[in-house]
Amino acid sequence: MSDLAVDIRDVQKNFDGHVAVQGLSLAVPRGSVYGLLGPNGAGKTTTIRMILNVIVPDRGTIQVLGQPSGAKGVTDRIGYLPEERGLYRKMRVRRVLRFLGELKGMTRRDVDRRIDEWLARLSLTEWDQKKVDELSRGMQQKVQFIGTLLHDPELVILDEPFSGLDPINAQALNDTVVELRQRGHTVIFSTHLMDNAERLCDSVCIIAKGAKVLDGPVAAVRAEHAGRTIALATANGTSDAVEQVLADRSLVDSVNREQRTLEIELATNAPAQQLLQRLVGAGAEITRFEVVQPSLHKIFLQRVGAVGVTEGMSGHG
Repeated sequence: MSDLAVDIRDVQKNFDGHVAVQGLSLAVPRGSVYGLLGPNGAGKTTTIRMILNVIVPDRGTIQVLGQPSGAKGVTDRIGYLPEERGLYRKMRVRRVLRFLGELKGMTRRDVDRRIDEWLARLSLTEWDQKKVDELSRGMQQKVQFIGTLLHDPELVILDEPFSGLDPINAQALNDTVVELRQRGHTVIFSTHLMDNAERLCDSVCIIAKGAKVLDGPVAAVRAEHAGRTIALATANGTSDAVEQVLADRSLVDSVNREQRTLEIELATNAPAQQLLQRLVGAGAEITRFEVVQPSLHKIFLQRVGAVGVTEGMSGHG
Protein backbone atom coordinates (compact mmCIF):
# COMPACT_ATOMS: atom_id res chain seq x y z
CA MET A 1 0.00 0.00 0.00
CA SER A 2 1.29 3.44 -0.89
CA ASP A 3 2.23 5.66 2.03
CA LEU A 4 0.63 8.59 0.17
CA ALA A 5 -3.05 9.43 0.42
CA VAL A 6 -2.79 11.74 -2.60
CA ASP A 7 -0.02 11.86 -5.21
CA ILE A 8 -0.32 14.65 -7.80
CA ARG A 9 2.27 14.84 -10.57
CA ASP A 10 2.69 17.68 -13.08
CA VAL A 11 -1.00 18.50 -13.26
CA GLN A 12 -2.28 21.24 -15.55
CA LYS A 13 -5.84 22.58 -15.91
CA ASN A 14 -7.03 25.32 -18.26
CA PHE A 15 -10.43 26.96 -18.57
CA ASP A 16 -11.14 28.94 -21.76
CA GLY A 17 -7.50 29.87 -22.16
CA HIS A 18 -7.03 30.68 -18.46
CA VAL A 19 -4.48 28.55 -16.62
CA ALA A 20 -6.14 27.57 -13.33
CA VAL A 21 -3.48 25.07 -12.24
CA GLN A 22 -0.05 24.82 -13.84
CA GLY A 23 2.51 22.06 -13.42
CA LEU A 24 1.37 21.19 -9.90
CA SER A 25 3.00 18.29 -8.08
CA LEU A 26 2.42 17.45 -4.44
CA ALA A 27 2.40 14.42 -2.13
CA VAL A 28 0.05 14.07 0.84
CA PRO A 29 1.23 11.45 3.38
CA ARG A 30 -1.38 9.13 4.85
CA GLY A 31 -2.44 9.97 8.39
CA SER A 32 -1.44 13.63 8.13
CA VAL A 33 -3.15 17.00 8.09
CA TYR A 34 -2.17 18.76 4.87
CA GLY A 35 -2.89 22.40 4.13
CA LEU A 36 -3.51 23.67 0.61
CA LEU A 37 -2.90 27.37 1.11
CA GLY A 38 -3.15 30.51 -0.95
CA PRO A 39 -5.30 33.55 -1.66
CA ASN A 40 -8.76 33.28 -3.20
CA GLY A 41 -8.47 32.35 -6.87
CA ALA A 42 -5.12 30.60 -6.45
CA GLY A 43 -6.36 27.26 -7.81
CA LYS A 44 -7.09 25.46 -4.54
CA THR A 45 -10.68 24.48 -5.30
CA THR A 46 -9.79 23.44 -8.86
CA THR A 47 -7.11 21.14 -7.42
CA ILE A 48 -9.59 19.63 -4.96
CA ARG A 49 -12.14 19.00 -7.73
CA MET A 50 -9.47 17.17 -9.73
CA ILE A 51 -8.63 15.01 -6.70
CA LEU A 52 -12.35 14.17 -6.49
CA ASN A 53 -12.49 13.48 -10.24
CA VAL A 54 -15.25 16.07 -10.62
CA ILE A 55 -13.06 17.55 -13.35
CA VAL A 56 -10.08 15.91 -15.04
CA PRO A 57 -6.66 17.46 -15.61
CA ASP A 58 -5.51 18.43 -19.08
CA ARG A 59 -2.12 16.98 -18.23
CA GLY A 60 -0.53 14.96 -15.45
CA THR A 61 -1.68 12.19 -13.11
CA ILE A 62 -3.50 12.00 -9.78
CA GLN A 63 -3.44 8.97 -7.49
CA VAL A 64 -5.86 8.89 -4.54
CA LEU A 65 -5.59 6.26 -1.80
CA GLY A 66 -3.30 4.23 -4.02
CA GLN A 67 -5.57 4.28 -7.10
CA PRO A 68 -6.22 6.60 -10.03
CA SER A 69 -8.62 9.34 -8.92
CA GLY A 70 -11.31 8.07 -11.29
CA ALA A 71 -11.13 4.43 -10.18
CA LYS A 72 -14.36 2.77 -9.08
CA GLY A 73 -15.13 3.14 -5.39
CA VAL A 74 -12.45 5.71 -4.59
CA THR A 75 -14.86 8.57 -3.92
CA ASP A 76 -16.80 6.40 -1.43
CA ARG A 77 -13.65 6.45 0.72
CA ILE A 78 -13.54 10.27 0.70
CA GLY A 79 -15.50 12.80 2.74
CA TYR A 80 -15.79 16.22 1.10
CA LEU A 81 -16.98 19.51 2.58
CA PRO A 82 -17.28 22.01 -0.29
CA GLU A 83 -16.71 25.73 0.06
CA GLU A 84 -20.21 26.36 -1.30
CA ARG A 85 -22.43 24.98 1.44
CA GLY A 86 -25.46 23.10 0.11
CA LEU A 87 -28.12 21.36 2.22
CA TYR A 88 -31.77 20.71 1.44
CA ARG A 89 -33.11 23.61 3.46
CA LYS A 90 -36.68 22.32 3.87
CA MET A 91 -35.60 18.85 5.04
CA ARG A 92 -35.25 18.00 8.71
CA VAL A 93 -31.71 17.59 10.00
CA ARG A 94 -31.88 13.84 10.70
CA ARG A 95 -33.49 13.13 7.36
CA VAL A 96 -30.90 15.05 5.35
CA LEU A 97 -28.08 13.31 7.24
CA ARG A 98 -29.67 9.90 6.62
CA PHE A 99 -29.85 10.74 2.95
CA LEU A 100 -26.17 11.72 2.83
CA GLY A 101 -25.13 8.57 4.71
CA GLU A 102 -27.18 6.27 2.53
CA LEU A 103 -25.62 7.84 -0.57
CA LYS A 104 -22.34 6.42 0.75
CA GLY A 105 -23.85 2.93 1.14
CA MET A 106 -24.58 3.01 4.87
CA THR A 107 -27.48 1.02 6.34
CA ARG A 108 -30.26 2.88 8.16
CA ARG A 109 -29.18 1.35 11.48
CA ASP A 110 -25.54 2.34 11.08
CA VAL A 111 -26.30 5.80 9.82
CA ASP A 112 -28.69 6.56 12.71
CA ARG A 113 -26.10 5.40 15.23
CA ARG A 114 -23.46 7.64 13.67
CA ILE A 115 -25.88 10.57 13.45
CA ASP A 116 -26.64 10.27 17.17
CA GLU A 117 -22.92 10.21 18.01
CA TRP A 118 -22.11 13.28 15.93
CA LEU A 119 -25.16 15.31 16.94
CA ALA A 120 -24.24 14.76 20.59
CA ARG A 121 -20.62 15.63 19.98
CA LEU A 122 -21.43 18.91 18.22
CA SER A 123 -24.30 19.87 20.57
CA LEU A 124 -27.04 19.47 17.96
CA THR A 125 -29.11 16.62 19.43
CA GLU A 126 -32.11 18.80 20.25
CA TRP A 127 -32.13 20.14 16.68
CA ASP A 128 -32.38 16.82 14.84
CA GLN A 129 -36.07 17.28 13.93
CA LYS A 130 -35.72 20.92 12.94
CA LYS A 131 -35.69 21.95 9.30
CA VAL A 132 -32.30 23.03 8.03
CA ASP A 133 -33.45 26.58 7.34
CA GLU A 134 -34.47 26.94 11.01
CA LEU A 135 -30.82 26.58 12.04
CA SER A 136 -28.24 29.33 12.28
CA ARG A 137 -25.53 29.46 9.65
CA GLY A 138 -23.00 27.99 12.07
CA MET A 139 -25.32 25.11 12.92
CA GLN A 140 -25.94 24.43 9.24
CA GLN A 141 -22.21 24.23 8.67
CA LYS A 142 -21.89 21.73 11.52
CA VAL A 143 -24.67 19.62 9.99
CA GLN A 144 -22.87 19.55 6.65
CA PHE A 145 -19.62 18.73 8.46
CA ILE A 146 -21.37 15.76 10.08
CA GLY A 147 -22.58 14.65 6.65
CA THR A 148 -18.97 14.75 5.46
CA LEU A 149 -17.80 12.38 8.21
CA LEU A 150 -20.76 10.00 8.69
CA HIS A 151 -19.28 7.16 6.61
CA ASP A 152 -15.91 7.38 8.43
CA PRO A 153 -13.89 8.27 5.31
CA GLU A 154 -10.18 7.50 5.01
CA LEU A 155 -9.55 10.85 3.32
CA VAL A 156 -11.34 14.02 4.42
CA ILE A 157 -11.19 17.12 2.20
CA LEU A 158 -12.37 20.42 3.67
CA ASP A 159 -12.59 23.45 1.38
CA GLU A 160 -12.42 26.70 3.38
CA PRO A 161 -13.99 24.96 6.40
CA PHE A 162 -13.54 27.87 8.82
CA SER A 163 -15.40 30.40 6.69
CA GLY A 164 -18.09 32.10 8.76
CA LEU A 165 -17.59 30.00 11.89
CA ASP A 166 -17.65 31.66 15.29
CA PRO A 167 -14.77 30.86 17.69
CA ILE A 168 -16.66 28.08 19.49
CA ASN A 169 -17.60 26.25 16.30
CA ALA A 170 -14.14 26.81 14.85
CA GLN A 171 -12.64 25.16 17.95
CA ALA A 172 -15.00 22.20 17.56
CA LEU A 173 -13.76 21.81 13.98
CA ASN A 174 -10.13 22.10 15.13
CA ASP A 175 -10.66 19.38 17.73
CA THR A 176 -12.28 17.06 15.19
CA VAL A 177 -9.42 17.49 12.71
CA VAL A 178 -6.90 16.63 15.46
CA GLU A 179 -8.89 13.52 16.40
CA LEU A 180 -9.10 12.37 12.79
CA ARG A 181 -5.33 12.55 12.52
CA GLN A 182 -4.92 10.64 15.78
CA ARG A 183 -7.13 7.88 14.35
CA GLY A 184 -4.93 7.61 11.25
CA HIS A 185 -7.19 9.44 8.80
CA THR A 186 -5.83 11.93 6.28
CA VAL A 187 -7.19 15.47 6.19
CA ILE A 188 -6.64 17.98 3.40
CA PHE A 189 -7.98 21.43 3.98
CA SER A 190 -7.90 24.43 1.76
CA THR A 191 -7.75 27.83 3.41
CA HIS A 192 -6.52 31.38 3.01
CA LEU A 193 -6.33 31.75 6.82
CA MET A 194 -2.70 31.07 7.60
CA ASP A 195 -2.91 30.85 11.39
CA ASN A 196 -5.33 27.91 11.19
CA ALA A 197 -2.92 26.10 8.90
CA GLU A 198 0.03 26.85 11.15
CA ARG A 199 -1.78 25.37 14.17
CA LEU A 200 -3.20 22.26 12.53
CA CYS A 201 -1.09 21.19 9.57
CA ASP A 202 1.79 18.74 9.48
CA SER A 203 2.65 19.83 5.92
CA VAL A 204 1.53 22.58 3.57
CA CYS A 205 1.58 23.53 -0.08
CA ILE A 206 1.33 27.24 -0.84
CA ILE A 207 0.05 28.07 -4.30
CA ALA A 208 -0.54 31.35 -6.10
CA LYS A 209 -1.92 31.96 -9.58
CA GLY A 210 -2.22 28.19 -10.06
CA ALA A 211 1.44 27.42 -9.41
CA LYS A 212 3.18 25.92 -6.39
CA VAL A 213 5.29 28.40 -4.46
CA LEU A 214 6.62 25.96 -1.87
CA ASP A 215 5.65 22.81 -0.01
CA GLY A 216 6.87 20.60 2.80
CA PRO A 217 6.50 20.00 6.55
CA VAL A 218 5.49 23.19 8.36
CA ALA A 219 8.50 23.06 10.68
CA ALA A 220 10.89 22.64 7.76
CA VAL A 221 9.28 25.44 5.74
CA ARG A 222 9.57 27.86 8.66
CA ALA A 223 13.12 26.77 9.51
CA GLU A 224 14.18 27.24 5.87
CA HIS A 225 13.04 30.86 6.01
CA ALA A 226 14.39 31.61 9.49
CA GLY A 227 17.25 33.93 10.31
CA ARG A 228 15.96 37.25 8.97
CA THR A 229 13.16 37.98 11.47
CA ILE A 230 13.83 39.63 14.84
CA ALA A 231 11.37 39.94 17.74
CA LEU A 232 12.14 43.17 19.60
CA ALA A 233 10.65 44.44 22.86
CA THR A 234 11.85 47.46 24.83
CA ALA A 235 11.04 48.72 28.30
CA ASN A 236 10.92 52.36 27.27
CA GLY A 237 9.19 52.30 23.90
CA THR A 238 10.97 53.60 20.81
CA SER A 239 12.68 56.98 21.01
CA ASP A 240 13.48 59.14 17.99
CA ALA A 241 17.01 57.72 18.00
CA VAL A 242 15.68 54.12 17.97
CA GLU A 243 13.24 55.01 15.18
CA GLN A 244 16.15 56.31 13.13
CA VAL A 245 17.85 52.92 13.47
CA LEU A 246 14.67 51.10 12.44
CA ALA A 247 14.33 53.43 9.44
CA ASP A 248 17.81 52.53 8.14
CA ARG A 249 17.02 50.43 5.05
CA SER A 250 20.57 49.11 4.84
CA LEU A 251 19.82 47.39 8.14
CA VAL A 252 16.06 46.93 8.39
CA ASP A 253 13.78 45.92 5.53
CA SER A 254 10.46 46.27 7.38
CA VAL A 255 8.89 46.58 10.84
CA ASN A 256 5.56 45.03 11.84
CA ARG A 257 4.04 47.03 14.70
CA GLU A 258 0.74 45.15 15.03
CA GLN A 259 1.69 43.73 18.44
CA ARG A 260 3.59 45.05 21.47
CA THR A 261 6.61 43.05 20.37
CA LEU A 262 7.96 44.51 17.13
CA GLU A 263 8.63 42.04 14.32
CA ILE A 264 11.62 43.26 12.34
CA GLU A 265 12.70 41.90 8.97
CA LEU A 266 16.43 42.39 8.46
CA ALA A 267 17.73 43.81 5.20
CA THR A 268 19.59 41.42 2.91
CA ASN A 269 23.03 40.58 4.34
CA ALA A 270 22.46 42.74 7.42
CA PRO A 271 23.72 40.92 10.55
CA ALA A 272 21.42 40.74 13.58
CA GLN A 273 24.36 41.65 15.84
CA GLN A 274 24.80 44.98 14.06
CA LEU A 275 21.15 45.86 14.62
CA LEU A 276 21.46 44.98 18.30
CA GLN A 277 24.55 47.18 18.69
CA ARG A 278 22.87 50.11 16.93
CA LEU A 279 19.75 49.84 19.10
CA VAL A 280 21.77 49.72 22.33
CA GLY A 281 23.80 52.69 21.11
CA ALA A 282 20.54 54.57 20.50
CA GLY A 283 19.55 54.07 24.13
CA ALA A 284 17.00 51.29 23.74
CA GLU A 285 16.30 49.37 26.98
CA ILE A 286 15.91 46.00 25.34
CA THR A 287 13.88 43.31 27.13
CA ARG A 288 13.71 40.93 24.16
CA PHE A 289 15.89 40.55 21.10
CA GLU A 290 15.37 37.16 19.47
CA VAL A 291 15.82 35.66 16.04
CA VAL A 292 12.47 33.93 15.40
CA GLN A 293 10.99 31.73 12.73
CA PRO A 294 8.60 33.68 10.49
CA SER A 295 4.91 32.82 10.30
CA LEU A 296 3.46 31.10 7.25
CA HIS A 297 1.72 34.36 6.43
CA LYS A 298 5.01 36.26 6.40
CA ILE A 299 6.66 33.52 4.34
CA PHE A 300 3.86 33.76 1.79
CA LEU A 301 4.26 37.51 1.52
CA GLN A 302 8.02 37.15 1.16
CA ARG A 303 7.74 34.57 -1.61
CA VAL A 304 4.70 35.80 -3.48
CA GLY A 305 4.12 39.40 -2.45
CA ALA A 306 0.86 41.03 -1.49
CA VAL A 307 -0.70 40.92 -4.98
CA GLY A 308 -4.03 39.13 -4.78
CA VAL A 309 -3.89 38.65 -1.02
CA THR A 310 -7.28 39.43 0.44
CA GLU A 311 -7.89 41.18 3.74
CA GLY A 312 -9.00 37.88 5.23
CA MET A 313 -5.71 36.19 4.43
CA SER A 314 -3.91 37.01 7.64
CA GLY A 315 -2.15 35.50 10.56
CA HIS A 316 -5.04 36.63 12.75
CA GLY A 317 -7.82 34.83 10.79
